[in-house]
Amino acid sequence: MLRLMPVVFLAACTVAPTYTPPLFGDGYRADGDQCRRVGEDDFTNQFLDDAADLVACPVDMENIGVFALDTGASAVAQVPGYILYSVPRR
Repeated sequence: MLRLMPVVFLAACTVAPTYTPPLFGDGYRADGDQCRRVGEDDFTNQFLDDAADLVACPVDMENIGVFALDTGASAVAQVPGYILYSVPRR
């Protein structure tokens, strides 16, 4: 039993890998906005649509509800630190 204890402690200390979406641009809608367009990778390709932009906004963004209402955005996923939105192009 004592031989297994170090293994258990090591497993508990393992850091889970974090994911950061491929962000680009200086802001979505205007330079300096906190939300940014998201590029394609193995995770985001399932949310990409030719009639919408895929946008990442920080989860702690103060006016995130206003952003969703103003743009017609629909939340499609959440990753560490960001909510991914599909924003229809008008």
